[in-house]
Amino acid sequence: MLCALIMAGGKGTRFWPLSTEEKPKQFLKLISEDTMIQMSVKRLEKLIPIERIFIVTGMRYMDLVKEQLPNLPHKNIIVEPVGKNTAPCIALSAFHINKIYEDATIAVLPSDHLIKDEDNFLEILNSADEFVNENCEAIVTIGMKPDRPETGYGYIKYSHMHCDVNGCEVRRVKNFVEKPDLHKAEEYLKDGNYLWNGGMFIWKADNILRLTRKYLKNTFDILSEIAATSGEDYHRVLEEKYNNVDSISVDFGIMEKAKDIYVIPGDFGWDDVGSWEAIGRYRQKDNYNNVCMGNVKNYDCSNNIIISSGKPIVISGLQNIFVVESDDMIFVGKKDGIESIGELKNRIS
Repeated sequence: MLCALIMAGGKGTRFWPLSTEEKPKQFLKLISEDTMIQMSVKRLEKLIPIERIFIVTGMRYMDLVKEQLPNLPHKNIIVEPVGKNTAPCIALSAFHINKIYEDATIAVLPSDHLIKDEDNFLEILNSADEFVNENCEAIVTIGMKPDRPETGYGYIKYSHMHCDVNGCEVRRVKNFVEKPDLHKAEEYLKDGNYLWNGGMFIWKADNILRLTRKYLKNTFDILSEIAATSGEDYHRVLEEKYNNVDSISVDFGIMEKAKDIYVIPGDFGWDDVGSWEAIGRYRQKDNYNNVCMGNVKNYDCSNNIIISSGKPIVISGLQNIFVVESDDMIFVGKKDGIESIGELKNRIS
């Protein structure tokens, strides 16, 4: 039984001031007329019914999830009282999903990534599900074939071919690699045995819980106690106990120690939309290469990024600038300096 778990608790700090702690990146319309989380759910619904799509998020974002995904069943929203990184978050969700669907396979996916070739992505996801059903202690990740020496992503090094599932190569993972410098990234690209790590994992719910018990026993014991409660007691015990789990990522807590890890290479037009430059790449432009979002008018302008959150913005005769309007201020600068906008936060606060 394939279920999807969409991770939607991040704060999206790289897109400040548009993305804030109150309304982070996954709830914004950055590259289409749907928000990032709406895009993620619509993509998955072609393969997985909404009843088997789960969202894990922070308490402060629960209303945003309900507002943007009105068809999502209430029981499919899993809430963390406090952010404790991805390992306890995933294990908490696995306990929850296992109560609803026995023998569940869980595809853990980000809430804020772009995938252009959705059909190809879903074919890979379906093949990963089939492989995990036949190899219950396996972990499958999806790696993207790199087309440039990217320093902003982690990498997956793979080894020999393990098998073929419906035309998808399943390869053994040799190791995971942190974000490299440019020289290393160029070596990885030349080597040909490295893939970008998009943070997507497919595994049996029972298996991830088994691995949590093996490698993060304190976290497992606390979450077991939480999962054993029900009704009104559940939320009380969750609030009382969850802060005591280990704050650790699934990569460090489990993936670096587990043995049966495989990767399916993918080439489906993936981007983690982790920079302002990504908006320039994917947002529709006018005939003069302007990206305009919201209530914007421009006259005799070219090669600009103009974003309004409500107030009308009118620009005239300008080139190569950005204007970003947030709820309480307006930022203006040279377009080639837009990636440093976040550095202003501490200087003006």
